[in-house]
Formats: sequence, structure tokens, C-alpha cells
Amino acid sequence: MIDRIGGEGVLGALVTRFYDLVESDAQGARILQMHLEGHGLNHVRPEAFDFLSGFFGGRRYYAERHGHMSLREIHAHVAIRAEDAEAWLALMDRAMAETLPEPEARQIATAFRRAALALVNA
Repeated sequence: MIDRIGGEGVLGALVTRFYDLVESDAQGARILQMHLEGHGLNHVRPEAFDFLSGFFGGRRYYAERHGHMSLREIHAHVAIRAEDAEAWLALMDRAMAETLPEPEARQIATAFRRAALALVNA
């Protein structure tokens, strides 16, 4: 998938646009607050890129540094409600529509929906 979307440069644009939306759109307020209570967006932006690179079949930067790619483990300390997952998905859909080719964005959206809803724990 990493090659199909256009490589790491396009992935970087996706991550940047997504977190720009998290910071600027009202729908991202709770997501932003969760990150500010943790390590902050300056920390999460590169971590998200590293994770998604491996998730999309590219280099597994996140696993190289952390030894795993477990979304549940990464988010275990955060209370995630269904509405948080839906807000995340809505913002990610917007970011993908602006940065990724349409057929790949559709396929990725399906995988993201499964993953986001599996993280709901509150």
C-alpha cells in the first residue's frame, strides 16, 4: 500500500494534514485533548508516521523502535469512546480525501474503521 499511495512523502502529507485538522477542527477537540494530556502532538506526529509506514507495508519504523505494532498496547492508557473513534475516522477521511488516491483511500478507510472501533474501551 505504501507504494500504491505514492510512498513515504505522501504518507507524510497524510499525517501532517490529519494532525492539522485535529488541531484546527472542532471535531478534533477531544482527540487533541487526549494527546495534550500525553506527550503532545509534536511527539505523536512522527510516531504516527512511523506506525503507519509499517501498517501500510513499508518500513516498520515503529516496531524497530518499540518492538511491537499493537494498537491496543499503544492506546491502553487512553479512554476511547465510540464517538472519539468516529471523530478520528471523520478527520482521517478528510485528510485522506485531500492527500491519497481515491481507490487506496477507500481501502485504507475500511482498515482504519476496523482498527478504530476495536480500540473503543470506554
